[in-house]
Amino acid sequence: MATTAKRKGRARAGTLQKIETDPAHHLAGPFLPQTPFESSSESGSRPPTPLRRPRSPPVNPWNTTSKGFWNDLTTFRWIVVPSSSFKLWMFPVILWANWEVLAPYVANGISNPFAHIIFISHRVPDSPPDNPLYQKGYFDLVFIAYYIIVWSWFRQTIILYVCWPVTQYFGIKKEAKLARFGEQGYAMIYFAISGAWGYRIMSRLPTWWYNTSEFWIGYPHWEMVPELKSYYLLQAAYWCQQLLVLGLGLEKPRKDYAELIAHHFVTLWLVGWSYLINLTYIGNAVYMSMDIPDTFLAFSKLLNYMRFDRAKIVAVVVFCGVWTYFRHYLNIVMLWSVWNEFDLMPETSKRWYPADGVWLTWWMKYQIFVPILLLQFLNLYWYFLILRIVWRAISTATAEDDRSDDEDEDEDEFEKREKKN
Repeated sequence: MATTAKRKGRARAGTLQKIETDPAHHLAGPFLPQTPFESSSESGSRPPTPLRRPRSPPVNPWNTTSKGFWNDLTTFRWIVVPSSSFKLWMFPVILWANWEVLAPYVANGISNPFAHIIFISHRVPDSPPDNPLYQKGYFDLVFIAYYIIVWSWFRQTIILYVCWPVTQYFGIKKEAKLARFGEQGYAMIYFAISGAWGYRIMSRLPTWWYNTSEFWIGYPHWEMVPELKSYYLLQAAYWCQQLLVLGLGLEKPRKDYAELIAHHFVTLWLVGWSYLINLTYIGNAVYMSMDIPDTFLAFSKLLNYMRFDRAKIVAVVVFCGVWTYFRHYLNIVMLWSVWNEFDLMPETSKRWYPADGVWLTWWMKYQIFVPILLLQFLNLYWYFLILRIVWRAISTATAEDDRSDDEDEDEDEFEKREKKN
């Protein structure tokens, strides 16, 4: 029995070692020590001046070069080709603008049909003009589809024209690192914006700073201020776009692909159901608990790629504290609320009657509880890795200065595929 236990312990330790030293793991990989800059001196100093010649995009199976608009459209490559996604999202804008200009002369009194694509729809008819309220409706799906295209363009624009010039300055040349740096740069920008926006929205709601009883009191919360509805649908479009990128293989796959796919599915489950059943207050709280720590995560990864070793250690420790509070403490607070405060809603709302906007019959308590619990399980898995990364960073910060070339394996894969093509 003792021998069997030792073997299992060694097997678990070996698995953890593989994860922690895996350059393709989305969490552990970016925190591995980075290789020195190719132009560094023997003493390890930084390059004196940035490279002047602009870098051309990496040539790999996930390249961003257009193969023609029609080809990009039919193969879904518009998701990673910014010129094609730009044409797609500009087309409705042009149609909308033309209608605004010409309609007074040829179709006076008819509302602009293209406005439903670009702007939120389904205003509550009797809401005052100075304080309009909105409800959900089928045009929301059109809005989400349109902004999947917009997010695709925005993502690739940030990666190609903001992040890659930064990699040029810091001497990052390897294709795998270029791709990862771009992804983390975009993630940091997106989550910083969405986290701040979610904070602003919550500050104007009765649920301010996780006053969880207000998730249920006064349910259903089917009338939304314009900012809350826009925030919700744009977040839904973002997560749909991310799932498309992963599902269609338009981004270089990661070793923890299954965990990321599970995370995206659970997130969309929460987004879709909370919006459908008029639980947008708790949805805003869940979004905030994810977005703010993800900003710090992406920032820590970027510091590691840029080889700011001391700053990276501080950022990782701060990130660990932020993650603990938002992804675990607040997540558990919300789970407690679902389990213990669910019955605070009015008795008239405890039924399944969509015509009145109420969906929360008794079994819906578990429908809400389960996806949040699944998120907590995924977060605990990543939290365990985070704590080990933090411990390694603190304990080896002054003792070790080895630089790993593990990501060279990714470069070799690119080169082999290019030769075959």
